[in-house]
Amino acid sequence: MADRTQPEQVGPEVRRRVRDSFDRQGLMAHLGARISRIASGRVHIELPGRPEAGQQHACFHAGATGDRIEAVGTVLKSGRTLTVRQLEVSGVQGCGERKLVASGQQTLIRMDRAEER
Repeated sequence: MADRTQPEQVGPEVRRRVRDSFDRQGLMAHLGARISRIASGRVHIELPGRPEAGQQHACFHAGATGDRIEAVGTVLKSGRTLTVRQLEVSGVQGCGERKLVASGQQTLIRMDRAEER
């Protein structure tokens, strides 16, 4: 997933929907995570290095080293109710050197917000 090609651009409505959903996640705000890129079927989230996100050996939890963690989620199959996506998490040094620390595949289910139910 470290594809460096120019991603297909997404429209403003998709960008707004992704950012609004992300902004409703209190844990992401608490950790200081931010969306760094939105592309067609792909979102990049960065978490800067800070003591609150680390463990006793001066690394991020999960053993990631670097100035920040970058998580890249890529949609493999999108549906009305279920979405399957791949996720890779890397520790990134300031110079751009990356070290993969976690990867996975998830099946997500759509849930309407409480006011929409």
